[in-house]
Amino acid sequence: MTEEARGADRDFDAAVAPGPQATFTHRQILAILSGLLLGMFLAALDQTVVATAMRTIADDLNGYSLQAWVTTAYLITATLVTPLYGKLSDIYGRKSFFMAAIVLFVLGSILCTFAQSMYMLAVFRAVQGLGAGGLFSLALAIIGDIVPPRERARYQGYFLAVFGTSSVLGPVIGGVLSGQESILGIAGWRWVFLVNVPIGLVALAVVWRVLHLPPVHRPMRIDWWGALVLAIGLVPLLVVAEQGRDWGWSSPQALTCYAIGVVGILGFVAVEYAMGDSALFPLHFFRNQTFALGVLISFLVGAVMFGAITVIPQYLQVVKGSTPTTAGFQMLPAVLGIAIASVLSGQLIAKTGRYRIFTVLGAVLIALAALLLHSVTAETSLPVFMVFIFVLGLGLGNLLQPLTLAIQNALPPKDMGVSTAAATFFRQIGGTMGVALFLSILFSQLAPAISSQLQEAAQSPEFRQAIAAGMNSPNPVEAGVSRSLASGDPAAARAALGDTSFIQQLDATLAAPFKNGFATAFEAVYPPIVVLAVAALVLILIWREVPLRKKSGIDDAGSGVG
Repeated sequence: MTEEARGADRDFDAAVAPGPQATFTHRQILAILSGLLLGMFLAALDQTVVATAMRTIADDLNGYSLQAWVTTAYLITATLVTPLYGKLSDIYGRKSFFMAAIVLFVLGSILCTFAQSMYMLAVFRAVQGLGAGGLFSLALAIIGDIVPPRERARYQGYFLAVFGTSSVLGPVIGGVLSGQESILGIAGWRWVFLVNVPIGLVALAVVWRVLHLPPVHRPMRIDWWGALVLAIGLVPLLVVAEQGRDWGWSSPQALTCYAIGVVGILGFVAVEYAMGDSALFPLHFFRNQTFALGVLISFLVGAVMFGAITVIPQYLQVVKGSTPTTAGFQMLPAVLGIAIASVLSGQLIAKTGRYRIFTVLGAVLIALAALLLHSVTAETSLPVFMVFIFVLGLGLGNLLQPLTLAIQNALPPKDMGVSTAAATFFRQIGGTMGVALFLSILFSQLAPAISSQLQEAAQSPEFRQAIAAGMNSPNPVEAGVSRSLASGDPAAARAALGDTSFIQQLDATLAAPFKNGFATAFEAVYPPIVVLAVAALVLILIWREVPLRKKSGIDDAGSGVG
């Protein structure tokens, strides 16, 4: 038998290939889903596993001050290529681009494993980002191709469950691996990247084996100019979002980034207008109210989601004294909330065909959770705190999945890649801006809040006694902090901005003002989150619900994407 014949037989394997009219059975969908979930797990795990290990990595590579650039490089490339993956996959098919995304991600992981400096690591993380940008959006687009919107919610819930699981496993795996001096002769932190390789190879093999869709080629210009100008606009804005806290938001570097970013975004709009239907994001799509409001809501939800979740592990570690690994496990209620709400909403959407009610419920629950988290203090018990983040998870689970579904359903099936990439792209941009905003609020409030708590504690005889005892402590950290407090040096409050680990080494009485100050700063983050959640709710209430199509993207388009 020739290679071509064997390939044809494989493509029409009854276990994995579509039946008549490109219709897939539940078994075939689950087979394809296994490969897509592995790819998404790869990218989602990497976001949290690296964050936990970053301090160890920076120390080993002598680049503590450069660690933010490692995150920024990954974020920039992953964000920029997302719309390009969407557009190219609409033109040439999804399978080859999804496999290319896995290959790039695995290649970047291998390179990161052997990085010898923080600069090298930043470059190799950028390569990883080139792959990660396709893993999220293309996985959801492929499901859109093979499953009708009404049934799609049932399967997309698995993606959110995987995303949530990786959020818990990431800090645990990162903490365990980076805590090892070496494994099989390789430094422990390098396994944080190396562990991606076997997962990626399995995902690649599964996708190659099970993902067989009808081929497509739509003659169309590729919007390379749009991609270039978008990079000119977004790169400085993403850089300032990551670096602005250190530079100062009104510093010359930040102002330069703002100016270049605005010019680039205006240039991008002009290029997209000129490119018409060939644009990365054709402008006439935004005349569709469901799509336009959907991507705006995605932006707000991204800001709320990433902003709210980013500061929670810091509260657990600083105030509750949890290790990064323990904090990962303590985030489990939020993950359970996301998984439960995603599965239940998916089942109900499949039965009723209605999705808008879940987005309303999600926004209300997020606002409620933010109000509850605003009431948190250093004395709030851990079980109560876990209930609050469970409510937050329920809100996110009810909102994220129906939102993506609605945006996919708003545009024709031939534009499935663009619509899915738009949902991912605007959520990622919102998340980046949200994290920058809310961490800035946290750190701007931290030093004043701790100073206020220290002044109040200084009136207490118990606190003054603890300072006197601490000055004679055999622990050099406690002795140093006690001497600083005794002299009235404000540096004690500012020290928490650079490294909070000293708090866990202090006597409980000495540590209390620092923990209370951090809890006060933590509270200040959530009123703006409530405002954004309410803004999203208002937009959702004026959002028009479009009936979900009963055909998959392939069936409805009349030709496939493969």
